[in-house]
Amino acid sequence: MISIIRVGQSNFVKQPIDEDSVDRIMSCVRSLSEFGQRHELEAVFLEDTKKSFRTMVQTEEKKRAAKEAVEKAKSAVQIDDVVAIRQLKKKEVDGADEIELDLEKATGGDTATEDLTSKLSRVVQLTGFSDSVYAEAYVKVHQFDIVLDVLLVNQTTETLQNLSVEFATLGDLKVVERPITQNLGPHDFLNVQATIKVSSTDTGVIFGNVIYDQEKGVESNVVILNDVHVDIMDYIQPAHCSETQFRTMWTEFEWENKVNINSKAKSLREFLKQLMACTNMSCLTPEASMKGDCQFLSANLYARSVFGKCNQLELYFCGC
Repeated sequence: MISIIRVGQSNFVKQPIDEDSVDRIMSCVRSLSEFGQRHELEAVFLEDTKKSFRTMVQTEEKKRAAKEAVEKAKSAVQIDDVVAIRQLKKKEVDGADEIELDLEKATGGDTATEDLTSKLSRVVQLTGFSDSVYAEAYVKVHQFDIVLDVLLVNQTTETLQNLSVEFATLGDLKVVERPITQNLGPHDFLNVQATIKVSSTDTGVIFGNVIYDQEKGVESNVVILNDVHVDIMDYIQPAHCSETQFRTMWTEFEWENKVNINSKAKSLREFLKQLMACTNMSCLTPEASMKGDCQFLSANLYARSVFGKCNQLELYFCGC
């Protein structure tokens, strides 16, 4: 063990040994030197560590068994259920197979099941009420696409000719489908759609304007639209990884941000649940490690985006 420390602190290695590993090895060396005089060290190293390892393995086995039970319950089929054969199935037969469900998700056909409250929360006002053209957009997020369903209202008494909505993006966003040019009558309204492709979870901004010609006007009129910010939470999903993988990725990322959060949670566990719900992250720390009532809590949170990027969070809570 002394040789490992010497090699780690020498100039022959690409990455020097960290201080935490040096402290752990040195504690083992000191324990070996005092092993004969202090019998409690024998109980700590040979018995307590074995119990801790056994508890950790049992906890992981329980988590794996619970996950397998949930997966089996999802795919369970009753013996009296109807077996649907796609080639022989009639159109009026209730139920849809996996291929049809995947097709609905890809084309956005499953948006009818959305809650009305969630729909209203995604409506963004693009122009003011006093502008000649009032516009608002309903932002629909699919897996790798964002569809802007824009409502245009002509608030003038004239016909707006050659009316078009132009969008531009900032970040890893790309406009793939633009609205066509149309005419809009007095106090009439119109719905247009624009499709934007998303390639990463980086912060993106969508901005644009409305261009139209009036009946008596020669020059084009322009109405500037408000910016639409992409919410990256729609692309982050809870995930799991081992403790070793978490530490390896944490070392490779080499970044750390400290964020102060004000919450009205009554306990640290309640605050942890609220944070997991807001960030779409899963807790990697075993439940057995967080049992008991204490004013300090440490936990590791992990999530993965739909693009394969990892999001890690190492938390230290201190309650008063």
